[in-house]
Amino acid sequence: MITVDYKIVEIEDGYKILDIGCGSGRHTASLYDYKKVDVTGADLRHKDLMEAKGRLEYHDELEAHKNGSWALSVSDITNLPFKNQTFDLVICSEVMEHVPDEGKAINELIRVLKNGKNLVVSVPRFWPEKICWVLAKDYNSANDGHIRIYKKNDIIKKFEKGGVKKWKHHHAHSIHSPYWWLKCLVGPNNDKSIPVRIYHKFLTWDIMKKPFLSRAIDKIFNPIMGKSLVLYFKK
Repeated sequence: MITVDYKIVEIEDGYKILDIGCGSGRHTASLYDYKKVDVTGADLRHKDLMEAKGRLEYHDELEAHKNGSWALSVSDITNLPFKNQTFDLVICSEVMEHVPDEGKAINELIRVLKNGKNLVVSVPRFWPEKICWVLAKDYNSANDGHIRIYKKNDIIKKFEKGGVKKWKHHHAHSIHSPYWWLKCLVGPNNDKSIPVRIYHKFLTWDIMKKPFLSRAIDKIFNPIMGKSLVLYFKK
């Protein structure tokens, strides 16, 4: 499930890219497909990085990459182990809602980005996320610890105060919103619910097969009920 629209940021040959909070490497692996890129996936969880490693090694086995390179790093978003202005593109997808010290995280994301380059940040959209919190009191703790819900203008102001300028935004994953509402109705930790399991299978099928109809439906409803808010900043 790719949240960032790579066409918007116009990735060039030889780009150094950081995917912070990469998890199992969905963005890291997809970025590795670009020509001669040097992509680094960073996360606090060693287990997730091992899954990302498997994905990237599979790309190597298939020779699906285009003479690029990859690296993985156990990293804290509030204290990144990289020099100032290291990266041509920084991606931080669905991470900020987990971070207690958001100010330090914002400063670090901007610090490691080169001047004139793009920072892409995605967070859960306010109203779909608010419904989840209302439907299930334990949603925020069950869903890996969401500690805040961002309003668009608020998060933009926080990043712009740190030294970047928002120049574009969009919403993504509208067909995922009902899935999370359904999970909250039956209990966010209830993995035995038949409707939830059926919907999950549908989403997995959609991600793998990318059928035209579901892609079209997702695109049509993204402005209305997209689960994620995706923000593009320039330093």
